[in-house]
Amino acid sequence: MLTWKIVSPMSRPHIDTDSNTQLRIEERAFSAAGAAFLSAIIVNPLDVAKTRLQAQAAGVPYQGVCRMAPFQTNTRLQDIMSPVSGSQPSRPCSFGCCTYKGTLDVFYKVIRHEGFTRLWRGTSASLALAVPTVGIYMPCYDILRVMMEEFTTKNAPNLTPYVPLLAGSVARSFACISCYPVELARTRMQAFRITQSGKPPGVWKTLLEVVHPDKSTSIFQSFHRYRFWWTGLGAQLSRDVPFSAICWSTLEPIRKNILGLVGDKTSAATVLGANFSAGFVAGTLASAVTCPLDVAKTRRQIEKNHERALKMTTRTTLIEIWRDGGLRGLFTGVGPRVCRAGPSVGIVVSFYEVVKYALQHTRPTS
Repeated sequence: MLTWKIVSPMSRPHIDTDSNTQLRIEERAFSAAGAAFLSAIIVNPLDVAKTRLQAQAAGVPYQGVCRMAPFQTNTRLQDIMSPVSGSQPSRPCSFGCCTYKGTLDVFYKVIRHEGFTRLWRGTSASLALAVPTVGIYMPCYDILRVMMEEFTTKNAPNLTPYVPLLAGSVARSFACISCYPVELARTRMQAFRITQSGKPPGVWKTLLEVVHPDKSTSIFQSFHRYRFWWTGLGAQLSRDVPFSAICWSTLEPIRKNILGLVGDKTSAATVLGANFSAGFVAGTLASAVTCPLDVAKTRRQIEKNHERALKMTTRTTLIEIWRDGGLRGLFTGVGPRVCRAGPSVGIVVSFYEVVKYALQHTRPTS
């Protein structure tokens, strides 16, 4: 596995095959899961803001009434603001009362109408998604990159610069497919507007609402409807694979150059700084470029009509978004998405590498 002994000022930390410094797969997964846990909690409010803005642009009507009034949506998401017996009557909203105008406006109105903690709506899904996904993604990327770099260095040196792009794409595809239903649940949970007190539906209940089997129908008779849990998977891959390709192909050269400036004087602080800086820049760039694909993913995941949802493609969704909102529609939520992705990638990558560094340097050497 990687150690942080730099053999030349501009080289990548070399691969040490000594068994005492090799990190096991479970140690890599532990590093990645810890990074995902920290990142998911810190940036979740920005994720909520991004999802609300994109869902509103897709037709989810957040305006209409304040507090406890129910409303009908144009999506599969069922609002859970229905008034309880004896509750205060709802009052009409003034124009724009519950229409989101930007990231800060989302924060203000969510806190005002739903409560401060609703900014962390979907955190349980984010954690349920991020820990296993990043636990798969980062170790797979790490292993694939090392293997590919060894192969290309010996057989096709001119292809070595493209290794991060390919390794990131393959690792992200595998992680995305394996955990997609939880991603679907998170998007739907964050698109809710909740003003009623009480416990909102969690990940499992949200997924059951996606399927919504008839109570008179047995679970086996409605089993075919569980394919709706993978609605929008194509859009997710269309977003995540380019994101990973851009992110890693940008991150690796920046990290390599920063660590090259340090030389042999590597410490946990330099590892942290180099990886956070590279991750921040790479995540910001990749999230901005792939924002239209993220808008398409959100729109497909909140679609109400099951038949239409199964027929939708990323291409037709992008055309629909362009027709409805033009360039501005394609980049709906780009502000919170970029503000979220830059720190998130920086936190995940730096935490992952620092934990690896610590594990390597706390082992006894032979």
